Amino acid sequence: MRGKPARPVLRGPGRSNAPGLPGELVGEFSNGGREYHPIGEPPRVKTHDFIDKELGRAVPYGVYDLANDEGWVSVGDTADTASFAVEAVRRWWHTMGRPRFPKATKLLITADAGGSNGHRVRLWKLELAKFAKEAGLEVTVCHYPPGTSKWNKIEHRMFSYISMNWRGRPLVSYRTIIELISATTTASGLTIRAAEDRNLYETGTKVSDAQLAAVPLNRHEFHGDWNYTIAQSDSR
Repeated sequence: MRGKPARPVLRGPGRSNAPGLPGELVGEFSNGGREYHPIGEPPRVKTHDFIDKELGRAVPYGVYDLANDEGWVSVGDTADTASFAVEAVRRWWHTMGRPRFPKATKLLITADAGGSNGHRVRLWKLELAKFAKEAGLEVTVCHYPPGTSKWNKIEHRMFSYISMNWRGRPLVSYRTIIELISATTTASGLTIRAAEDRNLYETGTKVSDAQLAAVPLNRHEFHGDWNYTIAQSDSR
């Protein structure tokens, strides 16, 4: 591990087509931007962005390894929940993180203050505790202050390039989305792996005071609501 913990940067749910509409419309819909096409052969798209009830919306959630310029994106089709967010971290760890850092005992996550991985989301902490125990990792989370999500480096180093790579291309299927994300690269050497997450994630899951109190969470002295460490076991 070269003396350093793995350092993924999390952000979800990718980007939105419009405020309050999480995820990407899947189907023959117009996608902003310009792309080269043979003269007289533009891709045909629908005139209105009414959601396709069969295809729904794709919900991308990304993990970015700062040190190695590598990313992972889980593409769900239900909802951007805390369980979905932590499952993305879990899949990154098993697919990319653990092979890259086989001796790691600690994991540092920098995350937005709101959304599915928000600092007030109880389910986020509960699911992280489960992951920490499974992976045998001490997980430290540092949230960006409210209103500063654009400081998150995943915005500038990964999601912005994904948006540029699929500009002007209708996202006609989940396979198309995954292939476009996986094909995103930069001159600095960015590589991204992506996969569909077909699990069903229910919204509105409640976490009781007793469940939250059982999470082995230690708040840091500086803004303990934004910065905390979850132990890999129930011992504090």
